[in-house]
Amino acid sequence: MALNAMEDFKRDISYHVQRGDEDQIVLTAHLKDRFHDVRIEVRVDYESLKIHAARVNFVRCPSDDCPTVAWRMERLVGVTIGRGLNRTLQEIFGGGEGCGNLRVMLLGLLPLAMNVKASAGFGEEQEMLDAIRERLTGSCAGYVKRQE
Repeated sequence: MALNAMEDFKRDISYHVQRGDEDQIVLTAHLKDRFHDVRIEVRVDYESLKIHAARVNFVRCPSDDCPTVAWRMERLVGVTIGRGLNRTLQEIFGGGEGCGNLRVMLLGLLPLAMNVKASAGFGEEQEMLDAIRERLTGSCAGYVKRQE
């Protein structure tokens, strides 16, 4: 028997990436748990990886105050996905007036735009993975520079 609502808790976060109109990448994230149903959509320019539009929909949230952070999504417009992204997300969504859940969702979602661009033009999965590795070397432990 659970003593409180957090002892038997499940949270799902899903991401979806697709090409949109006018050379855009459309990134969507969905966070759902007992207390939340939050959906994000971000539109990114394919060539520059600059964010053109960003919005959030709080379908369900634990407090009436949660949606008051929605305006912060507008501060993402003009941000280029790449170096310094973590710091930018912390500045926009950190602290007592931000939203840790939005920051976590965006930290997982936005880098997927780099993968879309790095994998362009490849039909075979292994070729695509090799191209991603080459183009994203140095961006994380999974893409370390290999010694020859």
